[in-house]
Parts: sequence; structure tokens; C-alpha cells
Amino acid sequence: MSDDLYNSDTMPLDDAALKRWPLPMPSQEGDKEERGRVLVIAGSREMPGAVILAATAALRAGAGKLTIATGASIAPVVALSMPEARVVELQETVNGAIAPGAIDVLTGMVSRFDAVLIGPGMQDEGATCAFVLGLLPQLEHAKVVLDACAMNVVRRQLQAVDAYSQGQQKYIASFSTPVLLTPHAGEMAHLTAADKDSVLANPAETARQAARRWNAMVALKGATTHIAAPDGRLWRHDGGNIGLAISGSGDTLSGIIAGLAARGAPLEQACAWGVALHARAGDRLQQRIGPLGFLAREIAFEVPALLHALRPDGPGT
Repeated sequence: MSDDLYNSDTMPLDDAALKRWPLPMPSQEGDKEERGRVLVIAGSREMPGAVILAATAALRAGAGKLTIATGASIAPVVALSMPEARVVELQETVNGAIAPGAIDVLTGMVSRFDAVLIGPGMQDEGATCAFVLGLLPQLEHAKVVLDACAMNVVRRQLQAVDAYSQGQQKYIASFSTPVLLTPHAGEMAHLTAADKDSVLANPAETARQAARRWNAMVALKGATTHIAAPDGRLWRHDGGNIGLAISGSGDTLSGIIAGLAARGAPLEQACAWGVALHARAGDRLQQRIGPLGFLAREIAFEVPALLHALRPDGPGT
């Protein structure tokens, strides 16, 4: 990325900035391996669609190979919906959430992936956190995105995990290797035991402090999204529209980011571009369909054309 984008306190993510920060591109002779492998661990019996949205978005962002790991009860449905993916069945709790013991199936497999997304559609906070805490030590080589329920591993107030932890670590005070967390204001208030109004009153500083505390990239989502790095760097994206405030929109965003990371983008670049692409996709859908009523499943379909338009020599959006 150009040095001039680091000179201001907050770096804007407009079209000009994105074009000066081009994404890694495979060679014309490259194969799917060059475009990277992404693993999406997501879903639950009550929310199978979340994993499909996230996985679709990862492919639309250009990832080369996709593997999905999800609960055994929904794996057949997910496999039929995503013929491009390998689908791995994971052990479930009695409530249909991914069980902590499912780590055993993934051990030895996760080292093959460039990017790993965990969280969309996952339920049972305690089981999910125990699963994530057990799996993270195997993911230090990969770019990791934690979304939705998986983010709760940083919540010090977490008590629900006690039933699964068996005396082991109950939360993460600071990541040994930075991961990306993608909370909206309500989720950030939950994670930090803060008041939502205080988060909304100063979102940039909230994101920056959280990034330093957790040694993580933090994307605090909203009409204006603030992306903070552990070293204090801060990016700001203005845009998007009310139509994006819909079920599944965040799952799609996290999938876009994971797909870009699999292609070789560092986490901060994958996040910045993912946020921008997600917002611009919403703008295109608003123009074509209207300000309300477009679906989260439609967002990812706009991404390939936007990626083409935002290339350094492209026409823009």
C-alpha cells in the first residue's frame, strides 16, 4: 500500500485509496491453488443458510478452493446447495450446534488452508467458544476471521463456556497471532461489557482500543465502518445503505473477507476491501431493486464486477 495512505490519523477507503492498494492477482497461467484455499466453519441446525451465504461470498471474492465444515445434520443440505465445495460433517450438541469435540475431525486438515472463517450461523455460546479456543492453536499459520458467535472468545464475562471448558482456558485476553473480529456496535458492547450508546458515541476509539487490547484486527461495522489494527492504524469507510441491514448481510461480508484473504491479501487489506465491496454491492442493488427488499444472497453476485471495476486500470464504480 502507498506510504501516503499512512500519513493521516484515519485512512479513508474511497475508490482512489483502493486502487492504490491493489489486491493480489493470480497469473494468467495460474490454477485454483494459486488463488488460495479457504475453510468456512459455520452454521447450526437452526441457521444452515449462514454457511451457504458466507461460502458463496468467499468464492465470489475469488478464492480458488473452498471447504465447508458444518454440523452433521445440515451438511447434506449445504453440500447440495454448494456443489463447488467439499463439505465436512462435524459432531453436534443436542441443540444442533457444532460441538467442541468436532475439533478432532479438523485436526491435521486445517494446516492446508490459507484463510479460515469461523462463526456465521453458529449457536450455543459456550460450545462455540470451547470449540474456537481448542482450534485456534492449530491456525497460527492461517489468516483467521472470527464472526458472530465465535467472537465471544474475547468476552471476559463469559460464563456459559464453563460446562465445556473442563478447567481449561475460558476466554482470550490477547491473541498470540492477530485475527480479525467483525462486530457491529451491539456485538462490541456485548464483547466489552460496555454500553451500546458509548460505543456509538466514539466508534473509532472503541475499535482502536479493542484492537490493541486483543492484539486483533477489529472491524466495527456500521453506516460508517472503522477498521483498527493492533499497532494503532485506523481505516474508515463511509457508505452503504439501509438495505444492507438485513439478515445474512454480515455472513456475506465475512465470506468476502475470507475469500480475499485466501487469495493472498493481508487481513487488513482483505477487511478494507471486503467492507468496501460489500457497501458498493449494496449501492448497486439499491439502484436496480430499490432501497429496501434486496436479499443478502444477492450481495455476493455483485462482487466480481466490482472487483473488475476497482482494479488499478479499471473504470471505477
